[in-house]
Amino acid sequence: MITGATSGFGKAIATIFASNGYNVIITGRREDRLNELKQILEASYKVNVTSLKFDIREKGAVKTAIENLNSAVDILVNNAGLASGLAPIDEGDTDDWDLMIDTNIKGLLYVTKQILPLLKKSPSPHIFNIGSTAGKTAYKNGNVYCATKFAVDALNQSMRIDLLPYSIKVTAINPGMAETEFSIVRFKGDNIRAKKVYEDLQPLMAEDIANVVYYCATLPPHVCINDLTLTCTNQANAIYTLKNAERLSP
Repeated sequence: MITGATSGFGKAIATIFASNGYNVIITGRREDRLNELKQILEASYKVNVTSLKFDIREKGAVKTAIENLNSAVDILVNNAGLASGLAPIDEGDTDDWDLMIDTNIKGLLYVTKQILPLLKKSPSPHIFNIGSTAGKTAYKNGNVYCATKFAVDALNQSMRIDLLPYSIKVTAINPGMAETEFSIVRFKGDNIRAKKVYEDLQPLMAEDIANVVYYCATLPPHVCINDLTLTCTNQANAIYTLKNAERLSP
């Protein structure tokens, strides 16, 4: 089950699992995109695809959708998340703050809480929480977004402890700069500003993250990668990047 499967990491993760013969459950808010992805995956890979349209911020909708789920669940990928705005703390838009907190923290918790009874029935249960380098190092004007991803980091560690009795693997995947719809959403549809974030860099792509998730999910049963941070070669952490033009010659 992959939340936020209509684009970016979620779509790529759904695709790599389907291409390897897994039945997948895709969730998101955009029904047209869910239906399109379902058709592509089923036609291309001959797997069963269940699509669930709901907003993870809505506790009742999450509960209803998962209670009506008939499929078994072995893997949960808590991928749905976003950044909204980029401003100093004293100039921040409180609506942006609510959106990020409700999606990145509360939504993740709502989905996990509801899916755990199904995961406990699996012989090989695994939870992936998609975090960020912003959850490892705070950066200027990132304030609330960084805070939500620090929270995801803490939740990942806590889940790993709390779910030990059920042999549920819990893995944090913390990507750095990746060119998806992330910056377009953060800058509220300003494509030019979003494009400049990755200018003269070779950022990660959604498929890079999907490959890492699939690798972690297919390790032997006794092996669990608890925490994994990955960046493009041009990026050291949430703060330090290097444009291609600035590279030193050997």
